Amino acid sequence: MIYALDTNTVTFFLKENKQARQNAEMALDAGHELTIPRIVDYEVQRGLVAKRMDRKLREYISFRATIEVGSIDDEVWQKAVDIYASLSQQGKPIGDGDILVAAFCLVNNYTLVTDNTRHFEDIEGLAIVNWKE
Repeated sequence: MIYALDTNTVTFFLKENKQARQNAEMALDAGHELTIPRIVDYEVQRGLVAKRMDRKLREYISFRATIEVGSIDDEVWQKAVDIYASLSQQGKPIGDGDILVAAFCLVNNYTLVTDNTRHFEDIEGLAIVNWKE
C-alpha cells in the first residue's frame, strides 16, 4: 500500500507529533510506502518560506529526499475536474488543493493520510486514514 501525505500530516511530522511518527514508522515497517503529492510539497514549502522557518524548511527538504514526490499529470487534472463538478453539484465544494490531493490519490490508488477527514469525506472511493489519532 502507498500512503499519500496531506499537508497537515507533513506538518505533524515537522512538529514532531509522536502519534503521527509512530504510525508512519509502523507503515514503513510493514512494507508500505509514503509519497507526497506535488501540491502538498508546494503548500508545505510556501508556508515555511513565508514564515521564514529556515530550520524547519531544511528538515522538510531532508525528509522529502527520502520519499517520492508524486507528479500531477493530465489524468489527475481530469479527475480533479470531475471531483470539483461532483462536489459543486452536491453543494459541498472544497479547496482546489484538496481536490488535487484527492484526485492524485484516486488516480494512483493511494490512501490519503490526513487529519482533515471532513474535507474529503464526500469524495467517492477515496481511502482515508488519520495518523494523528
